[in-house]
Amino acid sequence: MGVLNVTPDSFYDGGRYLDHDLAIQRGMEMVAEGADIIDVGGESSRPGAEGVSAAEECRRILPVVTALAREVRVSVDTTKAEVARAAVGEGATLLNDVDSSLAALAAELGVGIALMHMLGTPKTMQQSPHYDDVVEEVTSYLLGVATEAIALGVEEVYVDPGIGFGKRAVDNVALLQALPGLVEHGVPVMVGTSRKSFLATISKEKSASPLGPEERFEGSLATAVWSMACGAAVVRVHDVGATAVAAALLGDSSAPGSGERRLGSVW
Repeated sequence: MGVLNVTPDSFYDGGRYLDHDLAIQRGMEMVAEGADIIDVGGESSRPGAEGVSAAEECRRILPVVTALAREVRVSVDTTKAEVARAAVGEGATLLNDVDSSLAALAAELGVGIALMHMLGTPKTMQQSPHYDDVVEEVTSYLLGVATEAIALGVEEVYVDPGIGFGKRAVDNVALLQALPGLVEHGVPVMVGTSRKSFLATISKEKSASPLGPEERFEGSLATAVWSMACGAAVVRVHDVGATAVAAALLGDSSAPGSGERRLGSVW
């Protein structure tokens, strides 16, 4: 899944593709690089982000969704039913539901849904997040919302542990380490680690200064490969070309059993 943010304030590519023509061009580049899905978003969900109106979100994304949906599968990254409905009307077939509130709409519209765990809202989620057992709490939440979505009649359901969404670096690593167990529950798993700030945290001992988003490529690729090797069905990435090559090299590698592989070398 290629990330396409049609926003001025996303943490990595904010402002690059706010122009519709540039956004469509980037979407087609990612298709050529090997993306199976383009995830179009018109509202930043970075930590501390302010929301925008549904009308503004639609203005940003709908021309892009319309153009890209003729060429590739399109997902819409939104929390708003109005925006999701409009995007599906323009050809989107998957809702990337970052606050897990759109399952009934997905069932009504006959589209797929990716349900994510987020602690709080983008504006508040990184304000001292705390878990007693992050793996158990996130897993329980995801299985619960997936069960509800399936009961509502959604035929295509993914769950996303929400790396970076209300989690400390240690929480993110624990969730990545536990991916095989999440996969084993049988609901397809989507993982998004691309360019996120925890990659700078776990790499700090190997760098003289904190790594900015532009310097997190290696960590992004490594965690995408780890996720695929653990059995993730979808990886959501900015760097489509390199990740597609890695996916091809990885092939049909089966998910590791508990304890077979360790991510502890980076933490």
